[in-house]
Amino acid sequence: MARRRKKGLPIHGILLLDKQLGFSSNSSLQKAKRLFDAQKAGHTGSLDPLASGMLPICFGEATKVSAFLLASNKRYRTIAHLGQTRTTGDAEGDILLEREVASFSKQEIQTVLEKFTGEIAQIPPMYSALKKEGRPLYELARKGQTVERKARNITIHSLALIQQTHTHLTLEVACSKGTYIRTLVEDIGEALGCSAYVSQLERSMVSPFEGQKMFNFEQLEQAKAEGMDLHSYLLPVDYALKDWDKVSISVSNTALFRMGQTVKTDNMDAFEEGKQLRVYTETGDFLGIGYVKHENSLAPKRVMQLG
Repeated sequence: MARRRKKGLPIHGILLLDKQLGFSSNSSLQKAKRLFDAQKAGHTGSLDPLASGMLPICFGEATKVSAFLLASNKRYRTIAHLGQTRTTGDAEGDILLEREVASFSKQEIQTVLEKFTGEIAQIPPMYSALKKEGRPLYELARKGQTVERKARNITIHSLALIQQTHTHLTLEVACSKGTYIRTLVEDIGEALGCSAYVSQLERSMVSPFEGQKMFNFEQLEQAKAEGMDLHSYLLPVDYALKDWDKVSISVSNTALFRMGQTVKTDNMDAFEEGKQLRVYTETGDFLGIGYVKHENSLAPKRVMQLG
């Protein structure tokens, strides 16, 4: 029986989408997939519909590196609305509690923010995609149910006060994976004694894409209408791993590596066993991800089919 032909084109690369407000990460992914007419696509970590900003979308073989981006550091700009607690921790939720907001000095705000800088424990919110017995917590939360969640250690690399009014704080947050900005803002509100929720959230950076340009759908659709090649808007697959160490292997080993076989090579001495590396041909073509199996041996972990 003939194999069914996949719909779309075999496109490989990474789009840094500037996600718009009001769209889920999945709907944005599907729209990008249709726009590029791509066979395969995936994103690297969700943004809520009420959040905007950088959403890396991986096409084709780039989906093989998407899991490694989930552990990336991120940067956000958020506006904390003081004086209210909301069910969802953001502007979408119902008001649970209203409190008076004192006239805080800048120094008082800075003192509280310092308490949330560095490694801290954070309890994930009920309105999250984490699962309890196979069910997302947000499904339980929508039914008014609350379950116990274990605190998790996260790292807030920096937490800066950008602007302050009586009822709003504009904050810039650089943080590790697993950080919930809604929870961070709620905890800051509690520390100030006045409650707070996220009224606006933008993700400005996902590592390692610092300084790279984002594109929104309006720009992409206009480019396509003008007959431009949308491939030019994509970063190469290996850009996601640009901070990793890399190794090149010989022509004779290239075919073996592509077939999933461990290869012998004499340039492994500098790396400890188990270390993951970017692997290239002698001419600089990206082959995939390998790891040091033992002395002078390199085993494939993710093999790219980019030809």
